[in-house]
Amino acid sequence: MAKWGEGDPRWIVEERPDATNVNNWHWTEKNAGPWSQDKFKELFTNLQIKNDVADLKIVEVEKCEGEASANNRKGKLIFFYEWDLLLKWKGSSKSGNEYSGAFKVPNVSEENDVKEFDITVSLKEQDGEEASTIKEVLRKEGIATVRSQLGKYIIELKEEFTKGMILPKKDEVKPDNVVNHKSGFNKTKVNMQPISSEKKEVGVKIDVKTIKDSQKFQCKASEFYDAMTRIEMVTAFTHGPVKLELFKNGKFELFGGNISGEFVELEPAKKIVQKWRYKQWPSGHYSIVTLNIDEKSDHTEVSLTQTGVPSSEADITKGNWQRYYWDSMKKTFGFGSFIQ
Repeated sequence: MAKWGEGDPRWIVEERPDATNVNNWHWTEKNAGPWSQDKFKELFTNLQIKNDVADLKIVEVEKCEGEASANNRKGKLIFFYEWDLLLKWKGSSKSGNEYSGAFKVPNVSEENDVKEFDITVSLKEQDGEEASTIKEVLRKEGIATVRSQLGKYIIELKEEFTKGMILPKKDEVKPDNVVNHKSGFNKTKVNMQPISSEKKEVGVKIDVKTIKDSQKFQCKASEFYDAMTRIEMVTAFTHGPVKLELFKNGKFELFGGNISGEFVELEPAKKIVQKWRYKQWPSGHYSIVTLNIDEKSDHTEVSLTQTGVPSSEADITKGNWQRYYWDSMKKTFGFGSFIQ
């Protein structure tokens, strides 16, 4: 781990084979979104649908919305992707009649096997026996073709982003093969001198600030409380291993151990109080996080107060609450119709 004030401000640590991330221990992430969008265009543009009834092909990717990432955690590669695709197709029958429509694939996700993807086909010209025959061809050969290409996407995604993700261990690094691998996230340097690496950080006077925030969630208070305290739900929105002891003075670790602490107070569906620290803070320094949960008639409002945050880390910490807690929870559990 880098010294306090020198490291990456994110809670997901940047991977570097220069002993900063010893033995691939920390969680590293590469943004596979732009690559995926280009790959979908390559796989589906002017793609022929083989059959004996008509000349049919997918002509373009009309919509491609979502995200993808490749992650390395303790030397294990994990891939996350979620895409909503709309593919336009056109064709003509043996008699010369023109047809068109679309394939809709709303759930390209690592949570489902390729054969489980929900793929539907539409046909603008619905009338007549010939149109019915073509639609049947699209339901069989067309959907099979789309599914096959999606399988290729998953294979190529893993092949492409496996490169460089598992880096040499500390004793395997040679000066001539060290390469810095940068993630797709923006990084903000902390403007302060690093603290001495000696084991005497406890007791050092630290300038601190208080963070306050308020968020609205489209869920019940009990559902939000569960999302913060049930290990399977915390694992889901943090996308990584979680340690959690749900009782007073119980310990927790999130984001590969970069966030840790203990529960001070637990009032189901009402309040959560934690001793909370980021790993790069001086040894032994904790902030206090208080989450007040207030269920309204049509939403739940959560107020965050975090005292004792090192001043130079305050803005970064607040931004990371937004990104890695609030936005991720809304997306994972459907707690918001949109992410602010």
